[in-house]
Amino acid sequence: FPAARRRRTQDVVRAIREQGSWWRAGGPMLARVVAAAVLALAAVVASASAAAAGDATYPVRWEVGYMTVAPLGVSQKVIAINNQFPGPLLNVTTNWNVRVNVQNNLDEPLLLTWDGIQMRMNSWQDGVAGTNCPIPPGWNWTYQFQLKDQIGSFFYFPSLGLQRAAGGYGPVTVNNRAIVPVPFNQPDGDITLFIGDWYTKSHTELRDMLDDGKDLGIPDGILINAKGPCRYDTTLVPEGLQYEIVGVEPGKTYCFRVHNVGTSTSLNFRIQNHNMRLVEAEGTYTYQQNYTNLDIHVGQSYSFLVSMDQNASTDYYIVASPRFVSSEARWHDVNGVAILQYSNSKGSASGPLPDAPDDFYDKYYSMNQARSIRMNVSSGAARPNPQGSFRYGSINITQTFVLKNESPLRIDGKRRRTINRVSYSPPETPLRLADLHNLTGVYKTDFPTMPSNAPPRRASSVLNASYKGFLEMVFQNNETDVQTYHLDGYSFFVVGMDYGEWTPNSRGSYNKWDAISRSTTQVFPGGWTAVLVSLDNVGIWNIRAEKLDNWYNGQEVYVKVADPLGYNVTEMIAPDNTLYCGLLEHLQKPQIHETSKKSSGHAVARWSTQLLATVSLIVTAVIGS
Repeated sequence: FPAARRRRTQDVVRAIREQGSWWRAGGPMLARVVAAAVLALAAVVASASAAAAGDATYPVRWEVGYMTVAPLGVSQKVIAINNQFPGPLLNVTTNWNVRVNVQNNLDEPLLLTWDGIQMRMNSWQDGVAGTNCPIPPGWNWTYQFQLKDQIGSFFYFPSLGLQRAAGGYGPVTVNNRAIVPVPFNQPDGDITLFIGDWYTKSHTELRDMLDDGKDLGIPDGILINAKGPCRYDTTLVPEGLQYEIVGVEPGKTYCFRVHNVGTSTSLNFRIQNHNMRLVEAEGTYTYQQNYTNLDIHVGQSYSFLVSMDQNASTDYYIVASPRFVSSEARWHDVNGVAILQYSNSKGSASGPLPDAPDDFYDKYYSMNQARSIRMNVSSGAARPNPQGSFRYGSINITQTFVLKNESPLRIDGKRRRTINRVSYSPPETPLRLADLHNLTGVYKTDFPTMPSNAPPRRASSVLNASYKGFLEMVFQNNETDVQTYHLDGYSFFVVGMDYGEWTPNSRGSYNKWDAISRSTTQVFPGGWTAVLVSLDNVGIWNIRAEKLDNWYNGQEVYVKVADPLGYNVTEMIAPDNTLYCGLLEHLQKPQIHETSKKSSGHAVARWSTQLLATVSLIVTAVIGS
């Protein structure tokens, strides 16, 4: 033992010696063993307690339930977390371990997914139907994952059955470690804004509409941080609506983290009379440039630096307005409007809203804006080495998937969405669990990697990808509205986009140096978007349309990235608290429901006390013998 531990051992031995007559019968060696065991166990306890209390672990408990609000003046039931809508912030740092104990107080099953969090080698925590059985009503489950090598602005949301259309979403901010410099000065404040279209119908009513083959139609409004618009137009906005007010100080610079968490509408975001300097997109620091407005599509996240450099003669409008929608007049009445308010403001905002892009005759306006978002190749991110040090443009492509969506198709009498004419049908048993337990027939790896004119079908069909391969994915959008696609488990390089049909010759236009790396990308109407991704994350990962109505109607697929060396080589093992359903339901044990709302740090403390008490009893028993 080191000297300090040896002295503590001697103290314990002395105490034991004073208590037991057995010492005189030849117990010194046993006493030393017992003392060493006590100290070793105490060290383990102290280490566990430190891990729970220290910066490396972030434990939270969330109660997910309903609450009644009226963001657009109509009372409705929304999904809240700890009675908050939007939900609480996860403010964490690269490589921290996160433990989120989720109590499901809804009247239906629940899963939370973590948009953009890569769950390295750990698809067990991804929170989608292909990898997890849902948390039944009244049950709780603990997500446990590490934010390995990530920074940036992300969000979580409920992934089942259109639940996000009722709320349940919240922010995830992953900060740099102190050893990695940020490529801009520390902002004076951090502001999160959730923008999104909103319906006054419940998510169950919206589900029924889709099940009946109907469109959801024009939303009832656009919310900013779960609040309706300020009364910028007395003929359009009723009195009494709560709206978001962002308070700021003159001369300061703030980081605005903006997420489109809506159901299906692309939005243009702008702040009246203020430039927005883009600095980060879904985990990648960007080449810094100013925008007066930016199109943010469903599921996308951006971080801007905004300087308070105006004279504050009035408040200023913060606007989220619909983009790429029909010419129906009612769309013009649907705007999300919040207020930017300087502390020395001299009056309320008034007058017309700042103009949206006037690009009716310039279909490349938004596309060129998207192409301008590029990676800052000289900056570090989660690691000190520059983001541009991974020279993706020089890596040979090993697989190509061309994934084509088209207008809704009739399959078995139902109106469905498809990719390559396959409408995904989720099996009752999650795909990854089926593999783990060697179940056959749950799904097939026969998803077509290229479009065809085959008859449309519903299927539990999966894409098979090669571990450590370099995958090219092309999203081909043959519809008249913007599509948004997300890939769990990865970030991809958005190397190209254009109108028309993609061909192999399109590779000549790829950005092979500083393409933005992100997890969600738009695909313009009648166009294509190409991404490249290094398949270094074992698991089964969801590729989905972020538009909730399309996702619900089958516009998704899973990609299987298996390690040929087998299970538990590179992939993390299935957690002890795995939930079972479908063909594996018989493995599910009854749950003893937690009632304590204390963090796992308190749980470790209780466990520590119980363990030390047990050790004391053992020592007492030995002495007494």
